[in-house]
Amino acid sequence: MPAESSTGIAIVVSGPSGSGKTSIIKRLMMLYPDSHFSISATTRPLRGDEMDGIDYNFISAAEFLDLRDNDGLLEWADVHGLYYGTPRREVESYLDENRRVFLDVDVQGAVSIKQALPDRSRTIMVLPPDIRVLEERLRGRGTDADEVIEKRMKNALEEIGYLPQFDSVVINDLLPAAVDEARLLLDSGRCNVSDWLREGGREWLQENFGVTL
Repeated sequence: MPAESSTGIAIVVSGPSGSGKTSIIKRLMMLYPDSHFSISATTRPLRGDEMDGIDYNFISAAEFLDLRDNDGLLEWADVHGLYYGTPRREVESYLDENRRVFLDVDVQGAVSIKQALPDRSRTIMVLPPDIRVLEERLRGRGTDADEVIEKRMKNALEEIGYLPQFDSVVINDLLPAAVDEARLLLDSGRCNVSDWLREGGREWLQENFGVTL
């Protein structure tokens, strides 16, 4: 049965590439049918069969910078001269309707959104069970060259360093179990990162990723 609706909240799901965060978001949105997925804005051109308003909101650099300079973005990034960001109005209009808004952004963007919406957001970091599984997932895609995979692996270790700034952590070993855990955290309103780190999470990160927090 779908979960009951609650007051509007921005649910920011982040994690390393290959963690499965996008799959988790898709399944959660099926459980919360009144939820909305926030579409990012970008200044890069469309690619292939992408559609404006579906894949991204494609806008000009001047429009983007106007949003940035007038507090119109919850987070933004400059990626090799192209801008990406989350329009504030895109999120807050749905929050004001008491709807859940799901966002799929990088870890720095998630932290920025948490700072911008401290009382109206929940941040979840999704992690694979270990570094070996992460590499298997990245290679299993069959879309990236070896050097790209190596860069993603390196980035993953840096991204894990942001975990203490998140509200919750979900380990995505088996997808259905990870979705159930994420839903339980959302429905209960519980933040588990501090407890998880204190109760063995730091040791788990060191053992499975070589990361010391």
